[in-house]
Amino acid sequence: MTDIKSTLTSITGIGANPAAQAKAQDHLVLEVNHVSGGYHTPGLFGRGKYQQVLYDVDFNIRHGEIMGLVGESGTGKSTLARMILGMVKPEEGSIVHHTKRPQIIFQDPYSSLNPAYTVEWSLEEPLRVFGKYDEAERKRRVRDMLAKVELPEECLYARPSELSGGQRQRVSIAAALIRRPRFIIADEPVSALDVTIQAQILQLLRDLREELDLSYLFISHDLNVVYQLCDRVLVMKEGRIVEQGTVDEVYDHPKEEYTKQLLAAAQ
Repeated sequence: MTDIKSTLTSITGIGANPAAQAKAQDHLVLEVNHVSGGYHTPGLFGRGKYQQVLYDVDFNIRHGEIMGLVGESGTGKSTLARMILGMVKPEEGSIVHHTKRPQIIFQDPYSSLNPAYTVEWSLEEPLRVFGKYDEAERKRRVRDMLAKVELPEECLYARPSELSGGQRQRVSIAAALIRRPRFIIADEPVSALDVTIQAQILQLLRDLREELDLSYLFISHDLNVVYQLCDRVLVMKEGRIVEQGTVDEVYDHPKEEYTKQLLAAAQ
């Protein structure tokens, strides 16, 4: 997929990062072991019919790694994310975390930010609930995190509706990181942004990975975006992982016809 690579590099200046791939440590932050499961649809008198979504999903994420998860809408990517976060229980298999307090960055910041409150309140609330810090330390940590996502201090006093889309996504990233997790799920975090802002947010995620020692599961339907950011990639089709490898392996030498079709559509 040379055409994709040259186009991405010329647009964003980011491209794949072999040095980051080599840096990933041997120890794991997440193990997903042959997981299958789904959910019950709503019924007239409680739970309705069971709908299986995931089938024998098996992969791991290493320390310092950014793992991409791609596939068309409806393939089970978000269900897998909820399962990893403990919101849905697997019917079979196991999920093992080697870090504490994994967090998620959503596609729509309004799903994680309360529109009635200021940015300062939204960032401070998780620390207040945690109950470990006094008010002065909470406010210091909030300002420190705002600086890390490259927002000016005046944004603290704004409500989400008063910010641009890119600013809101930076606040959403800050909210996910405020308690200093080591593992982050990013669920389509740039799909609602224009290309220029996308590139800025992707570079921010990469910089934060280095600065805060993070590992990511980066979910997207956009293979171009995944190539810009990720070290390895999982390809999901109908609830199954049909291919996985480094971005260069999968993009240059796809083995599955489905992967070839996704890559062709991305050109």
